[in-house]
Amino acid sequence: MKNVIFTASLLGAILLTSCSKNDNTTNMNSALNVNYPAAYVVNGEDATLSVIKLSTNEVTATIPLMGTGTDMIMWPHHISLHENHLAIGVPGMDFSAGHIVAGTMTGKLLIVDAMSGTIVKNLSLPVMNHNTIYSPNGTEIWVPQMDMNGKVLVYDATTYALKNTITVGMMPAELTFSSDGTKAYVANGDDDSVSVINVDTKAVVATIIVGNNPVGAWTGTNGQMFVDNEDGKSISVINVADNTIAQTIDLGFMPGIASHNGTKSELWVSDSMAAKVHYWTWDTAMG
Repeated sequence: MKNVIFTASLLGAILLTSCSKNDNTTNMNSALNVNYPAAYVVNGEDATLSVIKLSTNEVTATIPLMGTGTDMIMWPHHISLHENHLAIGVPGMDFSAGHIVAGTMTGKLLIVDAMSGTIVKNLSLPVMNHNTIYSPNGTEIWVPQMDMNGKVLVYDATTYALKNTITVGMMPAELTFSSDGTKAYVANGDDDSVSVINVDTKAVVATIIVGNNPVGAWTGTNGQMFVDNEDGKSISVINVADNTIAQTIDLGFMPGIASHNGTKSELWVSDSMAAKVHYWTWDTAMG
């Protein structure tokens, strides 16, 4: 089992949502054509997408999502890209201070054309969703439902018809896929577990007990998943091959998201309460 050694804290915050605007950007009312390599940032409070041109690291456009009436988009959250489409989870509430959820709230699945900024689909969901994500082959969209009777809804990515309903643990938050695309991992916040789903058969093949209030099992490039336990202030490291816990990393702060840098064997974890990003490196000499 490998060990991790704390090496540094970087000042600054990772913001999964933001309320800032740039007056020098264009929006969806203009003739938007993102025909260059770009990154997309979900701005939760003002319900927009910022488009960042990768060659210059500049915000080149802001895409409004708000809408009106029953189509209103409130607090869009995580985003998933497949080809020229963006799938966005819309839970309708702010998760900045934590993931305590009112179970009666509904959610939305939003599909946006990544080049034109046009909203392609606005699908209402029975229960709020922490994220929506394209399947590894792009043919499906998987949506966890944050409810005590936790479920994952699987939609056809072309017709948006519901294909499967998978029962998981209580209050599932983030759904992610292993790097090899064979397994889906669902963090069940209210029973401190992660459900593992076979992507092909849609069967739950394992339930792994982790720390207190897991929010997401974040994908590593090393055959592992990194679970951020929000109330437990720890990271549980899961081996994808056999679904066992390889290691538990005590943090001392509430994690926001964990990201594995395979090139440098580093684990980066955001600490929103202190406006920092911490990173660890593996010390192979320790075994």
